[in-house]
Amino acid sequence: MRVGVITFPGTLDDRDAQRAVRLAGHEPVALWHGEHDLHGVDALVLPGGFSYGDYLRCGAIAARSPIMTEVVDAAERGMPVLGICNGFQMLTEARLLPGGLVRNQTGVFVRRDQVLRVERTSTDWTNRFADGQEIVIPLKNGEGRFVATPDEVARIEGEGLVVFRYVGDDPNGSVDAIAGLADAKGNVVGLMPHPEHAVELGFGPTTTRMKAGLDGLDIFKSALERIAA
Repeated sequence: MRVGVITFPGTLDDRDAQRAVRLAGHEPVALWHGEHDLHGVDALVLPGGFSYGDYLRCGAIAARSPIMTEVVDAAERGMPVLGICNGFQMLTEARLLPGGLVRNQTGVFVRRDQVLRVERTSTDWTNRFADGQEIVIPLKNGEGRFVATPDEVARIEGEGLVVFRYVGDDPNGSVDAIAGLADAKGNVVGLMPHPEHAVELGFGPTTTRMKAGLDGLDIFKSALERIAA
């Protein structure tokens, strides 16, 4: 399967996302934000970084890049779309996901290995996990606090849109400890932690399991196996 990884000015983790796709067994396709062509890909990844220097609001300018017209259309047609950190911010700015991401409650940049609980497995990107499974994924952000209006939060919780929650201390001060969301169909998922940094044995977070460092790989395998099926 072919998975497009979009690079925006200021993107940092596009090569890491491409490597994660490759390790999951499929072909990464580099896409440029200024194009209007998805080059026939089967899924999309919006990687992390600081697009446009997070000027104005994190992800706000990138969400209006030319290729985002195609991203929105593809998402609405059901194509799997994953937004990681800055990519999650773009998805909220493009209104593919509800709420928004703002400055961390502590006011400082957070960098640590983070325990997450998988809240929803009926998405294109989480179907390899078990409900309630805890995984360890690296987190690195300064504007990762998820916020939403009370009505939005009620809808998010009521419709089961939460995909990941922080376990233990909430590192960003996100409402309801929300670390990741999906749309109602489950093909669009955004999360603040970086699964592309936990896809290779010995290079990801160390856990008590023999599969230390691989918890992020199943996120990439989930969508790709769903497409292949």
